[in-house]
Amino acid sequence: MPAPDNTIDLIAIGRSSVDLYGEQIGGRLEDMGSFAKYVGGSPANTAIAAARLGLRSGLVTRVGADHMGRFIREELTREGMDVRGVHTDPNRLTALVVLGIRNRETFPLIFYRENCADMALCEQDLDPALLAAARAVLINGTHLSTPGVFAASMAAARQVKAHGGRVVFDIDYRPVLWGLTAKDLGENRFVSDARVTECLQSVMPSCDLVIGTEEEFCILGGSVDTMAAIRNVRMRTAAILVCKRGDQGCVAFAGEIPDSIEQGLVVPGFKVEVLNVLGAGDAFMGGFLRGWLRGEALAECCRFGNACGAMVVTRHGCAPAMPTWAELQIFLSAEDRRTDAFVRRLDHVHWASTRRQQHPELMVLAIDHRSQFEELADSLAQARKRISQFKTLGLRALDAAAGRDRRFGVLLDGRYGFEALTEAADLPYWIGRPIEIPQSRPLEFEGSADVAAEIATWPLNQVVKCLVIYHPDDAAELRERQERQLLRLSDACRKTRHEWLLEIILPKEMPADFNTTARALERLYALDMRPDWWKLAPSSSAAHWRAIQATITQQDPLCRGVLLLGQAASESELVACFEAAAPFAVVKGFAIGRSVFHDAARAWFAGSMSDSEAIEAMAGRFSALVSAWRKTRAVIAT
Repeated sequence: MPAPDNTIDLIAIGRSSVDLYGEQIGGRLEDMGSFAKYVGGSPANTAIAAARLGLRSGLVTRVGADHMGRFIREELTREGMDVRGVHTDPNRLTALVVLGIRNRETFPLIFYRENCADMALCEQDLDPALLAAARAVLINGTHLSTPGVFAASMAAARQVKAHGGRVVFDIDYRPVLWGLTAKDLGENRFVSDARVTECLQSVMPSCDLVIGTEEEFCILGGSVDTMAAIRNVRMRTAAILVCKRGDQGCVAFAGEIPDSIEQGLVVPGFKVEVLNVLGAGDAFMGGFLRGWLRGEALAECCRFGNACGAMVVTRHGCAPAMPTWAELQIFLSAEDRRTDAFVRRLDHVHWASTRRQQHPELMVLAIDHRSQFEELADSLAQARKRISQFKTLGLRALDAAAGRDRRFGVLLDGRYGFEALTEAADLPYWIGRPIEIPQSRPLEFEGSADVAAEIATWPLNQVVKCLVIYHPDDAAELRERQERQLLRLSDACRKTRHEWLLEIILPKEMPADFNTTARALERLYALDMRPDWWKLAPSSSAAHWRAIQATITQQDPLCRGVLLLGQAASESELVACFEAAAPFAVVKGFAIGRSVFHDAARAWFAGSMSDSEAIEAMAGRFSALVSAWRKTRAVIAT
C-alpha cells in the first residue's frame, strides 16, 4: 500500500527472485538434501532491508503468474512495502537462484534466469506517479545487462531526478549474468570486460550515490587497480562513492580522490563470526540508505551500513536476515558483540521483530482435542474416522463466525484434523497445531522421535502449540525432564522458523495461588525459553493476571501475548474470566474449544444433528463468546 502522505523514501528497480538456500552447510550443492525458500534478488533484498529499518520502500519488478511470484508479492506486503510496481508476467516464470554455503569463503550459486519475469521489465512498467513520489531510486548493475531493463532503469532514474529525487547505483556485478562465465560459476565476482564497463559507466552522470566492492569499482572504472578505477569513476560523476571492504568496513569519497584508499573516509567494520557473506552488501546498502535518506553524517551512514552487513553475515539467507531498526540500535550500543548472551538477545529481537503478521487481538476456536473426541466417538459406538469430518465442520463454523477476518484463528491437530488443516491453508486465519501427546506427564511429543524433524514437515504458517501439565514446585526429576523437552521444542521451532505457543496447565492435585502460574513462567524464562504465545487457564483473579503481565513484560516485552483457554467452562464463567483479564494488555484474546463444540459434537455423533446444524450451533456459541470478549474489552477501553 502507498504511504499515507504519498511519499516513498526508496524505490528499487530490478531483480526479484526466489532464493533456494541449501540447509546443509559445509558441502557441495550436489550433496544438499533440502533447501530453505526466501525472497532474493539484490534490489528486493535492499528494499526489504530499508523497510525493516524504517524507510518507506517499494519495488518495481516483474514476477511470474506462479506460486513463486505470489510468494514474493506476499512477502513484500508482509514487510510493509509498496507493491504497486510489482507486475505479474503471464508468460514468464519467476526467477530462481540455488545457493549453498560451502565454507566461509565459498558460496556456490546457480542463477535460473533464462527468459525470467524480472528480466522482461520495460519502460511501460513504470508508473510516473509512483516514481514522482520517490525521494530516491535504486538501480542495479546486473539489471543493465539486457536492453529492455537498461532502458527501464534509465527512464526511472530520469523521472525521479526530474521530481527532485536522488539516484543510487549499486554496481552489483555478477559476471555470469553478463554471459562471461560458465553457468556453474555464479559465485565468480570479477571478470574484466570493456563492454560491461562501458555500459555501467553510461549511468554515472545520473548518480548521486555509488556503492560497490573493490572488484565492482574495478569493473566500473575499467582498471584492476582499485584506486585508479575509483579515479576513473570520479571523472564521470560527482556522486558520493562508497567502497565496501568486507570485515575491514568501508571507505567513502565525497570529493576528490586521494592517492591511497586509506586517505578516504575510513569507517571500520565490526568483528563477528562469519557464516554467510551473501546478502551482506544488500544489508550494507539498506543500512547506509537509512542514514543517508534521514540526513545523517556520511560517517554515520557508513557505520549503519557496516553494522547491518555484520549482522547478516552471521545468519542463513539474505532477505530474512536483514536487521530491523531495533536490532541495529542494540548492535551499535553493545560493547561486546560476540558473547553468547548478546547473540541470543539479538537473535530473539530479530525473530520477534520480523514475525509474519501482527495480532493485536486473536480469537481462536480450539478443536485440536484428540483423546476427548476418541472417548466421545467410542462412547457412542462411532468410527473414529468420523472425527476428521467433524473437525472440518468446526473449521467451517469458525469461518461462518469470522467472515475471513484475520483476527480469528483455529487450533487443529494432524491426527484427526489433517483434512481441515489443508482446507484452512486457503483461509486467512491464524493456525495452531499441537505437538504434544495428549495428557502426557512427563511431556512427550507426537510424530517423529526427533521433534525438529516432525515440525520441519509443517507449513511455516502453522504455529506449534504445546500443552504441558507443569507446576514450578514439581518434583525436581519430573520438572527437569519436562523442561528438557521444552528446550528441545524451543530450539526446534527457531531452527525450523515456526512460531510456538506454550500452554501451561497446573496439575489439579497440587496447591496453587494467584502467583503460581507467574512463577511457572518465570522459571521457564530463566531457562531462556521465549514462546511467541502463552495459552493460560482462565481466572477471575485480577492479582493472577497482574502477576502474569508483570512477568511477561519484564522477561520478554516482545512476546505476542496470552490467549485464555476455556477448560469446558460455561459461558457465564468465561465472561467473568474475560472481565478479570480484559484490563491487562498482555491478554490478546482466547482459544476456547469444548465450551463451543461439545454439545454439537455429541448430537452430531449421535445422529441427531446434521452437518449444517452443527456448523450453525458452533458458530453461534463461538460468536457469543466473541461478542462477550469484545464487549468487555470495549468497556475497559472507555
